[in-house]
Amino acid sequence: MPDGFPHVLQPAVVKALAAALFAAATVTVAVAADTSASRPAKLPDGKPNLNGIWQTMNSANYDLEPHSARAALAMVPGQFMPVPAPQVVALGAVGSVPGGLGVVEGGTIPYKPGMLERKKENQKHWLTSDPEIKCYLPGVPRATYMPHPFQIFQSKDYVFFAYSYAGAVRNIYMKDPGPAPADSWMGQSVGHWEGDTLVVEVKSFNDQSWLDRAGNFHSDALVVVERYTPKGPDHIWYEATITDPNVFTKPWKIGMPLYRNVEPNAQLMQFKCVEFVEELMYGHLRKKPAPPKEAAAPESASAAEPAKADDKKKKK
Repeated sequence: MPDGFPHVLQPAVVKALAAALFAAATVTVAVAADTSASRPAKLPDGKPNLNGIWQTMNSANYDLEPHSARAALAMVPGQFMPVPAPQVVALGAVGSVPGGLGVVEGGTIPYKPGMLERKKENQKHWLTSDPEIKCYLPGVPRATYMPHPFQIFQSKDYVFFAYSYAGAVRNIYMKDPGPAPADSWMGQSVGHWEGDTLVVEVKSFNDQSWLDRAGNFHSDALVVVERYTPKGPDHIWYEATITDPNVFTKPWKIGMPLYRNVEPNAQLMQFKCVEFVEELMYGHLRKKPAPPKEAAAPESASAAEPAKADDKKKKK
């Protein structure tokens, strides 16, 4: 050995090496424990346990495609630029649209040329045309990414989805029951497992639901193939492949994470909104319909009234 090289390790060096080895072993054990904790729970039959309350955290219900924040969904031409429609202007920031990066693979929905024009018309008439405003059932896949949670009930032979919004439900048939008796808002869902992924094919839709508030739509030829893949104990990667030859040039896909509600007292609350829209839909049928300007005036207008009264007193 070269001169000066210690033939015996000094005590301080031995201690340093021991500490380093101990730290490495500790990290290895911690990583192994973390990996175990991150694995999705399993049912006795070995399938992933999807039971629980789930919800998205994105702006897909506003628009599936990438979009910037704006003042409102309903806009009309203004003096210099579009402004919120009179029906929503009083909502202020509450009625605005948050920006979003989009959830469509590739960024753009592949509409047929004539169908894209219809989508734009839908968007233009959002206030009177979006089924969500009238509390109609949301359809699939929109039910998944609305700003309301949903609950999955799963056993060895059965899977059932219950949605907070409008009391919507889906029975996922794990054995194909044959053709649906009729087309419907939520379609007919038939599922099977591919490894740890629950795959659900949904068809037999009517053509009444929208895919978001931006006017994206489909026909009754819609077929949706959903994939629910657990990525840990508390989140699922959700994908939906959308096929509708009447509206789109090719199948297209959306994807997003679903997050488990982990509060100790978590439960699915009801949002049965039919009664919330009775005045909107049937108020005009009242014997004495409410006058359109019955709503309270904006704060700025209310604040101006005392000032006008003071001016009158001064003139007297």
